[in-house]
Amino acid sequence: MLTLKDLRGSSIDAASVLPRASQDISTTIETVAPILENVRLHGVSALLDYSEKFDGVRPPALRVPAEKLREAAEQLEPEVRAALEELILRARQVHNAQLPESSEVSPGPDARVLNRWAPIRRVGLYVPGGQAVYPSSVVMNVVPAQVAGVRSLAIASPPQADFGGLPHPTILGAAHLLGIEEVYAVGGAQAVAMFAYGAKDESGQQVCPPVSLITGPGNIFVATAKRAVQGVVGIDSEAGPTEIMVLADETAPAELIAADLISQAEHDALAAAVLVTPSMSLAEAVGTQVELQARNTRHADRVKQALSGTQSAVLVVDTMEQGVEIANAYGAEHLEVMTGDDDAIVEQIHNAGAVFVGTHTPVSLGDYCAGSNHVLPTGGASAYSSGLNVSSFLRSQQVIRYGREGLRAVAGHVSALAQAEGLPAHGDAVQARFR
Repeated sequence: MLTLKDLRGSSIDAASVLPRASQDISTTIETVAPILENVRLHGVSALLDYSEKFDGVRPPALRVPAEKLREAAEQLEPEVRAALEELILRARQVHNAQLPESSEVSPGPDARVLNRWAPIRRVGLYVPGGQAVYPSSVVMNVVPAQVAGVRSLAIASPPQADFGGLPHPTILGAAHLLGIEEVYAVGGAQAVAMFAYGAKDESGQQVCPPVSLITGPGNIFVATAKRAVQGVVGIDSEAGPTEIMVLADETAPAELIAADLISQAEHDALAAAVLVTPSMSLAEAVGTQVELQARNTRHADRVKQALSGTQSAVLVVDTMEQGVEIANAYGAEHLEVMTGDDDAIVEQIHNAGAVFVGTHTPVSLGDYCAGSNHVLPTGGASAYSSGLNVSSFLRSQQVIRYGREGLRAVAGHVSALAQAEGLPAHGDAVQARFR
């Protein structure tokens, strides 16, 4: 099922051997562009039409009534509610520690610069509802936004025919537990359009005001729509298929590695699962375990597709140093480290969305209850971007306050630089204060 590549004894360029899922969103822009334009022009009526077309149900209303949110929370299975409450608690603890502090600096006498952080005013959070239901994504998007101080939060999730055109009740219940009152039964590219442009009904009443930032994962159509509206609004990322890479040596348990690879493969047929190891015996044992365990998993067909795809593989290397080089070149969304010296290996990891250390820290823990955020960069984007966090919902602002003497001290420097750049009026604006 998993392709084994023996790279020992070969001179390799790490980037050239990396398996990677292909998601070319340029191929879907022709489908998405008219959806965005139609929603921009026709608002609620277009959104309801697209729900009927793509989701097989026409919601009774765009916005989910407050009583439906409350009922969904009341009807959560006790163990699911307890798990969500624990996730919310741990996520708040972790994200509270991310809040940056303001600072004030005096570059000279009678001169002050305040560095402060301002929350984004309104954010749209997308929660998928296709092959799986993701109440955990509600928590992962909402908690850092709330910690950052975002006052206006709206959630969109696809309507479900099985639930009368409402989003899945577990998603509604999670929203209620978090205190979110604004939830829309809208999915796909049309939800992105609604957040970017807002949506009015036929009477001209604003049903959903536009947002300043859109966050949350989705399929290729959602990713395409997010790219298309970037600039009209901000976006967190263009999330691709999920990825797991395991960096392990001969001390690692093959059955646990196999279980972790399978756990991510069940997300999507395009999910990537990669093992990098200097141990051929471990590589072979993991291959055997994957074959055995995958037969009995619920989504066996999807898992087989993902693990048999070109994006998944077992790479056998000469040394762990070479394995680290490959891991950094790959920049996995999720990187597990299971070696005889985990701390030393982790110190050498520069590119990864999140790093899971040791045999008792599976990616599944991060997906649900570690307290860390599971909205992470994919496709190698961890080399230049971070997972969703409190700062994703903040803007850095500088407040400058100079007095007369503070300005006088640098007036000559301003004039000199203004002349050097051919912008003499800049210098004149300073000198005017001393005439």
